[in-house]
This record gives sequence, structure tokens and C-alpha cells, in this order.
Amino acid sequence: MWHGKTVAVIFPTYNEKASIRAATLEYLRTGLVDEVIVVNNNAAPGTSEEIAGTGAREFFESKQGYGHALLRGIDECAADLIILSEPDGTFSGNDVIKLLAFSADLPVVFGTRTSREFIWAGANMGRFLRWGNWAVAKMTEMLFNTTILTDMGCTHRLFHREVLELIRPHLTIGGSHFGPQLLMEVVAHRIPFVEIPVNYRARVGESSVTGDLWKAFCLGMQMIALVLQYRLGFFRAARAPWDEVVPVTARARVADSEPAELTRELAELSQSMSRENAPASKSRPRVTRP
Repeated sequence: MWHGKTVAVIFPTYNEKASIRAATLEYLRTGLVDEVIVVNNNAAPGTSEEIAGTGAREFFESKQGYGHALLRGIDECAADLIILSEPDGTFSGNDVIKLLAFSADLPVVFGTRTSREFIWAGANMGRFLRWGNWAVAKMTEMLFNTTILTDMGCTHRLFHREVLELIRPHLTIGGSHFGPQLLMEVVAHRIPFVEIPVNYRARVGESSVTGDLWKAFCLGMQMIALVLQYRLGFFRAARAPWDEVVPVTARARVADSEPAELTRELAELSQSMSRENAPASKSRPRVTRP
């Protein structure tokens, strides 16, 4: 729970049998995460046994792919604040509080793995992956005039529920470049976001994608093609911009507020306005002139 909002973490899993239990318990131990949702995406035998007893909820997604798994988790999640992560040991539960801290100001918080000081020894973030992600992110920043971007493929991200409800109909990619599409839909809907550095540790086991240089290169090409397709208008579906949706969601939140809390806030606002509108002669100290 964070300031009255429920918090959930979504883990897609395929080849993380050796690390998923520790990752699940690490996030729950923070005391900030109310629920961990694990999406078993045709995972290695024994994965379900590792999850059992941790308190996580397990769902099964037969369509193979990183995107399909995360979309299933999103569809099953009812939390107010939703954090996407991976259970392979690369991301730290200690970074949850950083994501949550920025969520009070902005509806989307992206993590970046390219800050050198946060890359742990043994992490799979060599020059090719680091500068490749940085280059595609900067291309996106330049083409769409966004705020600072330095990592295109970082899974560790936080979304307010309203954001995912808004962009969910436009998320169509089930493969490994689902992450970049998620970012591009945030940009396309003009949703405010910030990017912050997160810890990136050595993976337990080997990645089925970035562990192979050729597969990583092909994924990078898919990312570039996706960004260009958005820029050239290939994804033309009508979108409701965030700045037009915000007033509606804001009214909904006020309507759902506790009456006592709302009364208190209105009283404080009234007092503040009364002080501001008070006559100048009463608000200024009297000055005695010789």
C-alpha cells in the first residue's frame, strides 16, 4: 500500500525457475507491495512449485511471448499502482520505493538500466546493449520531443491504473518488443512520464533473447522499426489524449473520497482563500513614522 493506493507487481516467467521464488519474496518483503502476480508463460517444469507458498497469484498464458505474458498480468490485476518487473534477479525490490515516490507526481515512471553507477558487476549490460538502448531511446526523444529517455527496453516500470486502461486497446505486440510499444503508446497518448535509474544486477541463468548477441541485434532492429512506424503514422488508431482524460479521472477520485476528508480539504481551501483575500491594512503590520 502506498498513500492509500494498492500496489501490485507483475512477473512474466518462462525460464526463471531458479530465481522466481527469491524475487517474489524480495518484493513482498518491502512491505509496500500488496500483491505479486506471476504469469506462467509455458515456463520450465517446477516453476509452479517454486511459486507455491510465496503468496503470489499464478496465472497461465499459453500464447508464447513476453508481451502476451505481461498483457495477461495487466488484465488480471486490479491494483491502483501497477509495477512491471522480471523475476530473473536483475531488478531489485528496493527500487520499488523509488518508483512509488515519483508516482505521486506523474502517472508513469520508467526505469533505466543505462546509468553506469547502477549497473552491477556481472550484469548483462555491455557496451552494445547499453549504447544500443540509449541510441534508440534518444532517437525516440528527438522524433517525438519527449522528456529525457535513455533506455528503450527496461521492464521495470510503474503505471497508474488509469494509464493502462487508456492504452490497453492499442497494445498489440505479443513478442519481445512489447516494452517499446508500451512506451510508444504512452508517448502517443501524451501521457506525462519520468525516467529514473534503477539497479541492474546479474541475471540468474541466461536470457533467451539478450543472452544471444544476434537475437539482441534483431530485437534492436525491431525497436527502431517500431519507433519509425509510429513516427510515420502506421499506428493510426484514434486515441484520447491524456490531458483530455485527466479531468474525468480527477472528478472520479474526488467523488470516491471520504466525506470527512473532502470536508477537511474544502475547509482548508476556504481558510487559505480567506487569508489571501483579507484587506491589506489587516495583513500588514502598522509602521510608525517619526
